[in-house]
Amino acid sequence: MIGRPGDIFFSPEDRAAGEPAREMALARSQGRAANERWHLRKDGSTFWGSGVMLPLSDHRRGFLKIFRDRTQERAHEEAQKLLIDELNHRVKNTLATVQSIAAQSLKTSETTAQARESFEARLFALAKAHDVLTRESWEGASLRDIVEEALAAHRDARAARFAITGPDVRLAPRAALAIAMALHELATNAAKYGALSNESGRVRLDWRVAAGESGPALHLTWAEEGGPPVAPPARKGFGTRLIERGLAADLDGDVCLDFRPAGVVCTIEAPLFPSGVEHQAAAESRIAAQ
Repeated sequence: MIGRPGDIFFSPEDRAAGEPAREMALARSQGRAANERWHLRKDGSTFWGSGVMLPLSDHRRGFLKIFRDRTQERAHEEAQKLLIDELNHRVKNTLATVQSIAAQSLKTSETTAQARESFEARLFALAKAHDVLTRESWEGASLRDIVEEALAAHRDARAARFAITGPDVRLAPRAALAIAMALHELATNAAKYGALSNESGRVRLDWRVAAGESGPALHLTWAEEGGPPVAPPARKGFGTRLIERGLAADLDGDVCLDFRPAGVVCTIEAPLFPSGVEHQAAAESRIAAQ
């Protein structure tokens, strides 16, 4: 260090911008100059340094520079900001979902009691999906766990009438919520009008992962059989719109709801996105690499 200029701690960009001279001028005029910026270590690597420059008793003799390495703290703060931003986004989305559920439940129900029942059931389904994600710190969820929670109320007395198969698949939070709500609507419709409304109907739910255009893709099928004859509804209710349009948008995939005479069949094809924890890890890696 002896004989080296004091700006060796600064990045080439800051040296080119004249930051060392500005900092020394500020220290001379005000007695100290505090700053936080990227600095250089001896080996050329960078660290986020919280520093202060002080003029010595006779400023012609030089300056005293004190650093504190805050690289890890900065990475933690950035990750915390990312989580807060994600939480704010998630709360807004949840409120929008609840608002839509309330509006559509009131709009499509003939009586106040019916509206209340539909609204509470849909909120309960949303809450159960949130429970699964909360257990996973909102980093994602297992599709099998989402299925188990979404169908629990309908499987209690009808376990033998469900055939559920598929590999262990991780879903991003948005996809998990969307599929949970869609399964709730499918199961509710099956209990009222479809395969679960009699004593002999069955539901087959299976999924697989296959190569897609942009990576692995989820292929999921809900198929009913043995229930009363099915006819397409005269008008599309909230559940149908949620599945056909909302689910497709949330998954960025294709959804087909087919009202076949033998039973309703719903097919979903959607890319598998990284879970929230992967997004966070990527953000932290970018911060650490700066």
